[in-house]
Amino acid sequence: MSASSSDRSACAERPLRGRRVALIHPAWHSCGTYRVVLGQIAAYRALGAEVFPISISSDPGFVPGRNWIWKAFKRATPELDGAPRHYGGAPLLALFSPRFLRNVLWPYIHGDQAAVRLGMAERTILSPGLDGARFDLVHCNHFFLMPIARRLSRGTAPILLDTHDLQARQFALINETMPWLSPRATYESMLARELDAMRGADLLLHLNAQEAETFRGLLPEKAHALLYPAVPEAPTGPGGPDIVLVASNNTANVESVIWFLREVAPQTQGVAVKIVGNVDAGVRSQAPQEYAAYKDWFLGRVDDPRAVYANARIALLPTISGTGLSIKSVEALSSGLPLIATTQAMRGMDEEALRLPGVVIADSALEFADALRRAAAIAPLDESARRVSPARRYYEQRFSLSAYKASLGVLAAALISAGAENRA
Repeated sequence: MSASSSDRSACAERPLRGRRVALIHPAWHSCGTYRVVLGQIAAYRALGAEVFPISISSDPGFVPGRNWIWKAFKRATPELDGAPRHYGGAPLLALFSPRFLRNVLWPYIHGDQAAVRLGMAERTILSPGLDGARFDLVHCNHFFLMPIARRLSRGTAPILLDTHDLQARQFALINETMPWLSPRATYESMLARELDAMRGADLLLHLNAQEAETFRGLLPEKAHALLYPAVPEAPTGPGGPDIVLVASNNTANVESVIWFLREVAPQTQGVAVKIVGNVDAGVRSQAPQEYAAYKDWFLGRVDDPRAVYANARIALLPTISGTGLSIKSVEALSSGLPLIATTQAMRGMDEEALRLPGVVIADSALEFADALRRAAAIAPLDESARRVSPARRYYEQRFSLSAYKASLGVLAAALISAGAENRA
C-alpha cells in the first residue's frame, strides 16, 4: 500500500483525528445514561478525537476543586480514570441570589423539574481552563445541560444534543408522588422549557425510534438523527448456574422488581434468582414484605453489573414500566443468554427484537412464570453458542461500539465541516 493510500485509509478509520470534543454529561453512575456516555467516549477516541469528558452535578456545592465531595462519584466511575477528569457544579452561594429564588426555586417547589435543572446548569462553575478552551464539537447529554454546551461552544463549535428520551414525561411521573405546592407545574410547561433549550443544538440525536418520531413532530424545524447508543457488551461466558435480574434503583425498575416478586416468583417454587444492582434499596422501602421474603436473592450494587452475565444461564427482564430505550435490556441481549422479557423491556427497538430466537416475550405473570420454569429445566448454552446467538448478533448490528462509531463518525464529521464553512 502506498503512503498516500495508507493516509487515506487512516483518515477513513479516524475521521475526527486531531479534533477536540467536549462531552458534557450528568455526574451519574450505575445507570443507563452513564453506560451510554462510556460508549460515546470510546467511539470518539476510536474516531481519533481528543475527548474532554465533563461531569456535571445537579447538587448544590459540587464545584470543581472540592475533591472530597467528588470522592464517591470518582470511586463509582473508575472507567473515567484513563484521562484527565473535568467537573462542573453550582456553588452554594448562587442559590441565595434573588434571581435564583424567583426564577428557579419558586418554580421548583411547585414541581418544575426542568426549571431547577436548567437553573443549576446556568450557574455551574467548570474546571479551570474549560471556559477558555476551544472545541471543534460539543456533545451534550440531556437538554438541561444545554446552558453549559452553549458556553463551551462559544458560538462557533456545533452542538450535538443526545436527548435521552422525552424528559418532561419523566418529570411528570416523578411528580406524581411528590408533595409539591399548588399550583403544580404541568407537563406542558416543563415540555416547553425542554424544547426551548433543545433549539440551541445543531443536531438532535435520539436513542430509539419512538423518541425520534416524537421529537421530529415537536421540533420539525431542527435536524434529527436516530442513533442507537453504543452499549458496552456483557460477557458471553464462561457460563454458570445463575438466573439473573439486573436493575438499578429507579422508579420503573423498583415497580418491575416488585411485580416480579409479588406475581411471578410465587409461581416458580424451587427456582432461585440473583437480583443484582442497587434496586434493593427501593424494594426494601416500597415493598418491605416482598423484600423480606426474598432477601437472599438481592446482591446489591456491584462495580460492573455486566459481569454478572458471565456465570449466568438465563437473564430476566420483567419490565412493566419505563420509557425510552432500556440499556439493561441491550446489555442482556449482548450476553447471548436466553432471555425472558416483557414487551415493555424491548421498547425503543424494532420489531425484530420481539421475534429473536432465544428471547421469550411474556407479558402476564403466568406466562412469565411458565417460561422461567421451562427455561430453568433446559441445559445452559456454552460460551461459543452464546457468542453466535441471534440476540448477540442483533446487538452487534445495532448497539455495538463498531456500529455506533461508524454512524457517529459520519454525523460528527459533517457537523464539524458545516461549522467550519459557516465560520469561513
